[in-house]
Order: sequence, then C-alpha cells, then structure tokens
Amino acid sequence: MMLSDGEANELLSFLTLETRPDVKGHATEYIVGLTGNPDGCRYLRSKPDFLKALVTLTSDASIAIIKDCYHALINLSADETLHQPLLKETNILPTLLQNLLDPEYVLADRICTILSNLTRHERTCRDVFRVLQEQNIGLAKVVEIFCTEGFNKKASLHYLGPLLSNLAQLPEARHFILDKERCVIQRLLPYTQYEESTTRRGGVVGTLRNCCFDYAHHEWLLGDTVDILPHLLLPLAGPEELSEEENEGLPVDLQYLPEDKTREADPDIRKMLLETLMLFTATKVGRKIMKSKNVYPITREFHKWEKDPHVISACEKLVQVLIGDEPEEGMENLMEVEIPQDVEEKLKELDAKEQQQIENEAQESEEKNQNESPKGLER
Repeated sequence: MMLSDGEANELLSFLTLETRPDVKGHATEYIVGLTGNPDGCRYLRSKPDFLKALVTLTSDASIAIIKDCYHALINLSADETLHQPLLKETNILPTLLQNLLDPEYVLADRICTILSNLTRHERTCRDVFRVLQEQNIGLAKVVEIFCTEGFNKKASLHYLGPLLSNLAQLPEARHFILDKERCVIQRLLPYTQYEESTTRRGGVVGTLRNCCFDYAHHEWLLGDTVDILPHLLLPLAGPEELSEEENEGLPVDLQYLPEDKTREADPDIRKMLLETLMLFTATKVGRKIMKSKNVYPITREFHKWEKDPHVISACEKLVQVLIGDEPEEGMENLMEVEIPQDVEEKLKELDAKEQQQIENEAQESEEKNQNESPKGLER
C-alpha cells in the first residue's frame, strides 16, 4: 500500500540526522520494507526527497540506521529504472566512493554491491567512470584496492570484481586495463583461480572477457609479456591423463596436472572462460597461437566432463574453430568480416532457438537461484 501525500511528508520529516534515533529507526525500517518489492521501488522513483534522505543518513551516528539506508539503496540500485534518479537527484557517487577509499569503513561491501548494481548498464556505467575521474580516484585506485589483500580488515570487497567487469564495457576503461606500461591485466590474472570467492573470480573473468573484444591486443595478451592462456585454461582443466605428446605441447603450467586437480565449480564462470578463449579465435594470430599451445586436448576432456547445456554449447563452438580449417583469404579476422544477409538471418534464427532452449532450462532452475541473487537484498 502506497502512502498518501500527508503520510509521505510525515515520514520524510523523520528521515533527518536530527530526528530522535528510535523514531528515525522506525522510519528507515519502513523504507527498507518499501524497497523490498518492485512497487515500492517504483513509488520511491518519483520521490527524490526520500532518495536524498537515504544518502544523507548514510552518515548518521547510528550504525543500525546506516545499515538500513544501505540495505534500501542496494534494493533500489538493483532496479535499473532507479539508476538515473539515484545519480541525478542525490550526490550518491562521491559519498560512496569516499567511504570505499576508507580502509576502516565497516560497510564497504555494501558500497561495492551498490556500485556493481549501478554500473550494469552502459549509461550509468559512464557516469560512474566519469565521477571516478572527477574525484581523482580513477581506475588505478580501484584496481589497487582490489589487488591489496586485506585493504579493509572489516570488508572483503569481492564485489569490486563485478564493478571492474562492468566498467570494462567502456572503451576508456579497457584502454586503461590494456595499457602495456601499467601491468594492470597482469595483476588481475591470478584471480581467475581465487578460491575464497566466486564473485571475485567471476568479476575478473568478466573483465578479461570484455577486454578481449579489443582484438588489436590479442597477440600481446597471448604472448610472453602477459601469457593469459594458462590463466584461462587452468580453471577448465581436470585431472585426466593426456598423452605425452599432448602434454608436451601445452603451456608448462598445464602439463602433467595432479590427480586431485578440480575444475571451476561455477558454470557461469566456466562459460565466460570459454567465451574469452573463443574471442581469441577471431583473429588469425589468435587461432595460430591457440592451436600451437595445444588448447584442443584441454577443451576435448572438458567437453566430456561438462554437464551444463549452455556451457557445453560454448565449448562446442570453440572446439569447432580449434579443429576446423583456416578461413579463406579475406576472412581471417572474424570480427571484421561482413556476413551476407541470408547467412546472418540463419544465424539469428539458430541463436533464437538456442536462446529459447536456454530460457526453458533457466526457468526450471530459477527458483533455486533466486535466493542466491546478489542484485538486491530485499526484505
């Protein structure tokens, strides 16, 4: 049930720093409840004063009040239609970013979640990237905090992973991450096997995948300077014994793996790893290196093991390129090839069918996953 104008004004009058804590506590609790469902979020979209009040109260004296405000802001930021109101009507970004930089800040993880939610879509992602520059924080500082184990003793900061992945949608962010002088990508690579957090691992793999759309960097990424391949293949490799010849052709880190070697547990991350490898096959130089480094035996064994239909599909696409003939002249860079219209329509049709199959399967598992979704905390 939505509030009348009178009730809304009364509630708003309690949402100030000066209000008595017990009264204010009831008010913020009510707001959290409101943000726990789509109707409540929609209602608050047209109430910029409430959004401003929530951001102001993140600096309240009471930790309980601050927690309520962040809880509400996480729920609101999970709704894409609230991204622009949150940015335009409140001064939320400088507040969040300054607190994120504080190594003592207890609720930094909630900030990471809000920033990760806000950067999902390109428009707001650009706004966040711009404010990072304006606040003289920049991507360098975000990467430094992300890569500094224990930067904040009271928060894990794992959700900086998805934030980086989202920012890597932007060419400017990719340009920074792929700068040959900065060694940013080399600092991120070890996290493809970070055991403590699926969120952090997935965020880094997503970042790498987004960066690999810039095919001009493929040779550098696959070469000795970055040597990205072992970091993408190791999570997909299992304990299966390969022939001596197959082992010898692999990068050293992938040769003769132990019997207790396990694969990446998360199917979404496995799929992203395969998609990243697939992007490397778009260029002739990428295909040549992948074939010379014996990627095929790893993917072949992986295909026998994999159970998830979406991941199997991604694996099959990769295997087809790895064992297929080279494209004819003029078609070497698959990212630049003009696809004839009839072929494009056929591909779209196949994609739509595959998508339909995937959606049907997703529906079945949706109930299971709903409880694990990081988008909003709901109430």
